[in-house]
Amino acid sequence: MDIKTIEYKKINEVMHVYEHKSGLKAFVIPKKGYSKKYATFATHYGSINNEFTSPGDTESTKVPDGIAHFLEHKLFEQKDGSVMDKFAVLGSSPNAYTSFNQTVYLFSCTDKFDENFELLLDYVQNPYLTDESVEKEKGIIGQEIKMYQDDPGWRVFFNLLDGFYEKNPVKIDIAGTIPSISQINKEILYKCYHTFYHPSNMVILVVGDVDPKEVFEKVEKMIKGEDVKGDIKRIFPEEERKIHKDYIEQKMEVPTPLFQIGFKDVHFNSKGIDCLNREVAMKIILEILVGRSSGLYNALYNEGLINDSFSSDYTIEENYAFSMFGGESENPPKVRDRILEEIEKLKKQGLSKESYERIKKAMNGRFIKRLNSVERISHMFITVYFKDVNIFDYFDVYDKITFDYINEVFRDHFNRDQMVLSVIKP
Repeated sequence: MDIKTIEYKKINEVMHVYEHKSGLKAFVIPKKGYSKKYATFATHYGSINNEFTSPGDTESTKVPDGIAHFLEHKLFEQKDGSVMDKFAVLGSSPNAYTSFNQTVYLFSCTDKFDENFELLLDYVQNPYLTDESVEKEKGIIGQEIKMYQDDPGWRVFFNLLDGFYEKNPVKIDIAGTIPSISQINKEILYKCYHTFYHPSNMVILVVGDVDPKEVFEKVEKMIKGEDVKGDIKRIFPEEERKIHKDYIEQKMEVPTPLFQIGFKDVHFNSKGIDCLNREVAMKIILEILVGRSSGLYNALYNEGLINDSFSSDYTIEENYAFSMFGGESENPPKVRDRILEEIEKLKKQGLSKESYERIKKAMNGRFIKRLNSVERISHMFITVYFKDVNIFDYFDVYDKITFDYINEVFRDHFNRDQMVLSVIKP
């Protein structure tokens, strides 16, 4: 068995890698002395993948929105009963989630790791779908969709995405819509499963005090399939660079208006180290601009324009990227205008190098601290894996990123004509 071992001596971490004949890669990050073990089985398949050409097909397939999330639900239902019940008997904590870009199945345990790991590998590879169970699931997911439609925090975010994009499927709720899931049937689910759940489109990660060789032997024994010939062609609609709408307002039952302000990013690489460079640069910039230690944050807070709910983030994925910041405010348009004023001021005078150095150091320190948690390692690893990088590449980024690059990204990204304000009013 060919196991590759990569050492990261600066941070005293090791990663073991094994590639299965199917094309699947499995990783083990050992954490000696840790009681908790964390295993993840993920596929590069999320809610945005509603049009594709499968390997071997000549025609593309268009499927209803919400398929990836629907499949995630159905995999927990096996012919011999609920997978959740089986994990409960083994004393572990299972979970799964579907995002825009990936579907992730996982568990954590302190005991009976081998049995839990076998269960994870088994059920993800063995969907059990019947016409009756698919129909039943539509009612369950329909209730979930209604719940999210009534969630102001969810709606303010998706309204922001609708402001950015006219056609990009990222603007569609991950669970789909009630009309879209009504079109789902067993055949469509199996088509998507066999396309996106081929091992070559998946990854396995185990973090904890485990024997890498034993983990990889289990992978070798249980993973099915040979390497597939050809790639999945993911098809996305052409999207203009300009924003779709600059202001979206909705009324809901909230005590104080909610808002999200965002800037659509149009100049980015979604793969490799360039992707991480852009992400780290943007997160440093957001801290300089509106972080808790910034002059703007404190001025807005002291004037009562924002409160402790205010936060910021940057997202970069395969066909979209954007910055966002928001929370609660009695006057979201005024917050927007003040942020625009600060951006224009900083474009004229430049960002603070002292703030850049301090924030970069603090962010790097927080990142190292996260490596003490098996859950955080797993989540961070899976989040970036399908971008052709791994979490330890962040250290190269923090080492090599420059103040000049930060300023370049700042001037490139924050343009008034790419800005959207989404508001939920009482």
